Amino acid sequence: METISQMLEHVLVTAHHQNCLTVGVYESAKFLNEDPDGAVLCVLALDEEDEDDAALQIHFKLLQAFCYDSYLDILRVTGMRRLAQLLEDTNTSNRNESRDLHCILVTNPSEQILQSQALQQLAKFCEESRHRYEWLPHLELQDR
Repeated sequence: METISQMLEHVLVTAHHQNCLTVGVYESAKFLNEDPDGAVLCVLALDEEDEDDAALQIHFKLLQAFCYDSYLDILRVTGMRRLAQLLEDTNTSNRNESRDLHCILVTNPSEQILQSQALQQLAKFCEESRHRYEWLPHLELQDR
């Protein structure tokens, strides 16, 4: 049986291959401002070394508020290195270029993603977390 973290990985990889991801804090905020109904999942990623970044924390609070108001499922994730592995773009010419993976939106998903068991389980996990008053459920992605 797949864990919730594995289901998230599956959704992100599938969405990445179908160009259904918006990556980056600024890019995600811009997308949500232009098309708030075009996203089905928001992932906020933060590792321990980033927790003291006040500007990032402010951006996260604003994104969280917007997601809550738009009824968009939202997850907090640790494991930035694993996220980078999952979303590594083999077509990128500059391998040293660092991407802002702190916010990832699954956007304009195909029917395959929308109807996937993994996305449905993630939505159920978020809903169950809200019922327990855990407004920002946390997942840890493990390096492999």
